[in-house]
Amino acid sequence: RRHPFANVSGKDLSKVIEYCTYKVNAAKKNADGNPTVAEEDVKTWENEFVKVDQGTLFQLILAANYLNIKELLDLTCHSVASMIRGKSPEEIRKAFNIKNDFTPEEEEEVRREHQWAFD
Repeated sequence: RRHPFANVSGKDLSKVIEYCTYKVNAAKKNADGNPTVAEEDVKTWENEFVKVDQGTLFQLILAANYLNIKELLDLTCHSVASMIRGKSPEEIRKAFNIKNDFTPEEEEEVRREHQWAFD
């Protein structure tokens, strides 16, 4: 019988555990009932956590999705969205090493049909 983590590498699982451990500890309350870690510090930690190479980031997205860890999925997808924001299709293709398999005519048709996305 396969264990449920068969689709997640050890390296990626280690990062997922690091994330979950941090989030559990950051959510703990002190004697006053306040979080032990300030929200601003959590955001700073999260921003640093996703400063990884693209391959790792995409593997974390897959792992978060597979393991159903919504907060991690949201964080990692937001990081990718930030990388894309404001870029042209050509810049996005270059940044993510995506081959353009549209003919010039097909690409023009897509641009016409979805003009709102290019404004």
